[in-house]
Amino acid sequence: MNNQAEVREFLSSRRAKITPERAGLPAGGRRRVPGLRRSEVAALADMSVEYYAKLERGNLAGVSPAVLEAVARALQLDDAERAHLLNLAQAADGSDALTRPRRRTGRAWTPHRSLQWVLDAVTEGPAFVRNGRMDILAANQLARAFYADVQATPGNQANLARFNFLDPASRRFYPDWDQAADVAVAILRTEAGRNPHDKDLHDLVGELSTRSDAFRTRWGAHNVRHHGTGTKRFHHQAVGELTLAYEGLEMAAEPGLTLTVYTAEPGSPSEEGLRLLASWAATQEGRTIARQAPRMTSPRNE
Repeated sequence: MNNQAEVREFLSSRRAKITPERAGLPAGGRRRVPGLRRSEVAALADMSVEYYAKLERGNLAGVSPAVLEAVARALQLDDAERAHLLNLAQAADGSDALTRPRRRTGRAWTPHRSLQWVLDAVTEGPAFVRNGRMDILAANQLARAFYADVQATPGNQANLARFNFLDPASRRFYPDWDQAADVAVAILRTEAGRNPHDKDLHDLVGELSTRSDAFRTRWGAHNVRHHGTGTKRFHHQAVGELTLAYEGLEMAAEPGLTLTVYTAEPGSPSEEGLRLLASWAATQEGRTIARQAPRMTSPRNE
């Protein structure tokens, strides 16, 4: 994920999405490329064509915030895309060295016991911590039961993106599979802009691009998004359909990590589904403890 290539592909893909009509420009004659021409973006951003062409070739090092804002306005970037452009610019000149999340791997990091206490205190909905690569790093009992399909296949490595694209069980778990796939890729693409030096992320993207056409196509679209709140549908193997609201909270004490909590509308069938899931989770964990307990031996009669 070379930064110049990332910048070039992101800016050209955003330019291709803006029609002349949407930008308030005359459509003109036949166009060889979709969207706006470079000259039109340059005019909208009040800069020379040569300078904008330099930016779109991937040369963002040293570019001022005012210029980045002008480009963002011309390309009609949303908040997530503006943040992504800023992250790409910071990575280009090295100014992200102090602000980017510390690189970590899901296998090496373990939650502080107080964080696990917080997760365990959430008893009416799945609560878990993930990183920008979508590794599940810590979870409460309901989240472990909720993501039982993810945990069931060791090859998933507790990674939601790997589960989404490589595990057939994800097609059942996500009734709106295409939407879930779009979100997963957008999260990874956002992380790639924010933390471009993460080797584990490079490896994950390479694996998914090689093994999944659906991932590779979406990755090439360069879509990013903020994934903080919303509603999703799921189909759990034990309790059936669930429609859950979610809130994603950035963790101030652990930069780069997100705490996500799912909950159901009060009085809804999904709220009852979460109660059933809690009962199922308790049963499953009880069986696990029983299997792991050492067998009791009867004392010999003296």
